[in-house]
Amino acid sequence: MSSAKSRDEIWSEWRDLVNMAPQELEDWLKSDASKSVGDTDGGESTGHKSGRKIVDIKHTNKDDLSDDQWDHMGKVVGYIKRHMSQGGPSNNKESSAWRYSLMNWGHDPLKED
Repeated sequence: MSSAKSRDEIWSEWRDLVNMAPQELEDWLKSDASKSVGDTDGGESTGHKSGRKIVDIKHTNKDDLSDDQWDHMGKVVGYIKRHMSQGGPSNNKESSAWRYSLMNWGHDPLKED
């Protein structure tokens, strides 16, 4: 597994990419817009579940993070990078499923503009 990122790399990318504060993300996850996107198996979407995990991680001290939390942080970083590379829609970005999905994963792309 030489291609695996170190925890230092994951931490650094996580801090850069997850740009929503815990309360901001919690409030977002309660919205209908948040629940309107993502793949579901009839229940909660993958991204929505991820958002709840991200809130927990953000409330945890770095030294207290579990292996599962570190694994999830790596997934979040990968998802945000892949999704951002798609560039999003050229108009109506603010209310796009692209943005809503990213926000479920803790990243608001409009904060970068």
